[in-house]
Amino acid sequence: MTVYPLNSGAQVGMSFYVYILKCVDGSFYTGYTKDIDQRTRQHQTGKGARYTKAHPPECLAYVEVFDERGKAMRREREIKRLSHQQKHALVVSQKKP
Repeated sequence: MTVYPLNSGAQVGMSFYVYILKCVDGSFYTGYTKDIDQRTRQHQTGKGARYTKAHPPECLAYVEVFDERGKAMRREREIKRLSHQQKHALVVSQKKP
């Protein structure tokens, strides 16, 4: 799994991440976490979400950083309601190194 560096500019302190994984079958998985590195490792090893056990992740495709858990959870719900095409557009909109 390729993990892109986070260029979030987040403040020091507790950060919450909303992320989109691109799976090997072309589907997307959206989630939120306090520790993006640990969570991506869990998905990689099959110890993450049930969805990523059946649809292994290919790469971390998109990340947003929040300073409050509630904001991250709301954004996760918003993204989960998007169509596949809308999620793809969101992923493409975030520049990668």
